[in-house]
Amino acid sequence: MEALALRLSQLDAHAEGAIRVVMFYDTLMRRRVDLPALARASAVLAECVAGIRLHGTGKVIRMSPDGTQAAAPSAAATIAAPITLDDEEIGTVWLERPAPPGALDQLLLDRLAIAAAAVVERYGPARTTMADPALVELAISTDADDAARARALRLLGFAADLPVRVVAVRSPVPLDRIGGLVSPNRPVKAAPLADVGVLVTTALDPARFPADARAGIGAAGPPHRSWQQARTALRFTTPRQPVVLYDDLGALALLAEIPSDTARANADVAAISRIAADSDDLQTLDAYCATGSLRQAAGLLHLHHSSIARRLEQIGKALGIELTQPAGLTRARLALTTWRLLNGN
Repeated sequence: MEALALRLSQLDAHAEGAIRVVMFYDTLMRRRVDLPALARASAVLAECVAGIRLHGTGKVIRMSPDGTQAAAPSAAATIAAPITLDDEEIGTVWLERPAPPGALDQLLLDRLAIAAAAVVERYGPARTTMADPALVELAISTDADDAARARALRLLGFAADLPVRVVAVRSPVPLDRIGGLVSPNRPVKAAPLADVGVLVTTALDPARFPADARAGIGAAGPPHRSWQQARTALRFTTPRQPVVLYDDLGALALLAEIPSDTARANADVAAISRIAADSDDLQTLDAYCATGSLRQAAGLLHLHHSSIARRLEQIGKALGIELTQPAGLTRARLALTTWRLLNGN
């Protein structure tokens, strides 16, 4: 490269400068510098303020030619260029020059944009919450090999060796909005996949899901395993418990592995199916199973506890279960949960 630069310098001073700019950024990329170092080096080379902005995080880096952070407010960009990764615009680089652009400014920004994209690919995160569904599917697929999943995670903006949580979501609220709500200060990617929305993140707040959302949250770990857990947890959600963490299911998660035919043939589950035709009976049983208390169930349903007691007596007879006994309550809880898993309620 140096020999080529020397030959070109003998022919054209502009060509010599161009080759030196290319060599300058090649060196920075080999050294694996971060975004602040890229901006700093570019400002020194251009002798004016240089800036980098990532759309996804809103992060802005502005450096002065003396190597320090540029003072706000920023001046208007004299010339700018997009940062592109995998055909997606993920950010912008620019120069704030008080005079018109220099002869090599466009080349400088093109090389800066390439270097910035390489840093983002290596360390993430990229532009938006919404991601390519095919890339998300590859990251969470049980059929993909480890190398393919690692690359997909890296392109999504996650370190391949960093545990992530995958969330299965059903909601009328747009996925990107939900991602921003539950992981406001963390990398998060979202994509629709078949009949469910998918969120991939490093951390989230379950309490921040919208009221009309159903969400199953997998445990932190490999994405394909967390995705399986998230789908299982989503099956356990109810109007009373719309967000379920797989970690909180414990042994209940085993119910999701029972074959459908076996579950339907169970006498207790079949009995639940019969009483489910009466919404009042189903709500009463649900409230009692959720609380284990006549008075608390009455409070949930805004009824007197004596009314709940009479209903439960009739429900218990229909089920053939003594609901006031601990063993009977356990049977009812398991049967009701299994019935819901079968019917998606």
